[in-house]
Amino acid sequence: MSSWNADSAGVTVAAFVKAHANIPNSLAKRHVTSGKVFVDGVCVTEVDHRLSVGQQVELRLAAPRPHDPEREGVLVYDDPHVVVIDKPVDVNSVPYEERETGTAMDLIRGAWRRQGKDATSVPLHIVHRIDRATSGLLMFAKSKRAEQGLAAQLRAHTIERQYLCVAHGAVKPGRIESYLVEDRGDGLRGSTSRIDQGKRAVTHVEVRQVMRNASLCAIRLETGKTHQIRIHLAEAGHPLVGETVYIRDFTGGLLTSSRLMLHAQTLGFEHPVTGARVQLSAEPPADFAAVLARLVAS
Repeated sequence: MSSWNADSAGVTVAAFVKAHANIPNSLAKRHVTSGKVFVDGVCVTEVDHRLSVGQQVELRLAAPRPHDPEREGVLVYDDPHVVVIDKPVDVNSVPYEERETGTAMDLIRGAWRRQGKDATSVPLHIVHRIDRATSGLLMFAKSKRAEQGLAAQLRAHTIERQYLCVAHGAVKPGRIESYLVEDRGDGLRGSTSRIDQGKRAVTHVEVRQVMRNASLCAIRLETGKTHQIRIHLAEAGHPLVGETVYIRDFTGGLLTSSRLMLHAQTLGFEHPVTGARVQLSAEPPADFAAVLARLVAS
């Protein structure tokens, strides 16, 4: 356990932990949201909670994650073949490390247990993924037939996926197409002029509202490459609000946000077994709405 006293007022708890523990900002935020940070003995999970002079801040790495109903998994759709969860922010879609827990798959099984269902014998086949920093609709197949059918729709670009995002500046509506590579030459994913080396990515941008320093956009994915929306908007000069990775080329002032302002709002597909049209939506969570309201009022 590490402990420090705040010597200035107004600094956020995440920034304080980052500075005093000498850790990356992303890790400091994760410690806060996962219930590892205590202020005057009280667990604080809001990364933008502001400190007062003299308050004692403790980092307790062994502290258990606090009970949080918003992270327990809300199932938007569930039948014998397909399940869709409204994934909270800061939750991985699938495990990326051995024995990793707290993923969207774990939240689904937790929801099943609360419903009194068998949570262990039903397989969960990965269909697509959304970033850890992104909230919203995430789909898994529960049978091999469903997995194959949904994968075929993804390859044919017939699955409807619409996101809401807030980006810096006055975004122009339109279609963005480029070829993405894992390393554009500086260690970051990005676009390349070498078509033979990249993967084609197409993003459709609709502007819903222009604010003083940002734009609320609806994004429709034609393809679904890793970090596609984040890369395309950043390369267009409009990184997402809350972005911490694709900002090296941005010369404007970054707006503050406790989260990446990206939410998978709409998911539409043909049921892989029944053939019926399934159309789902999930409104942005409270933290997204709070940041948006602040930007609208500024």
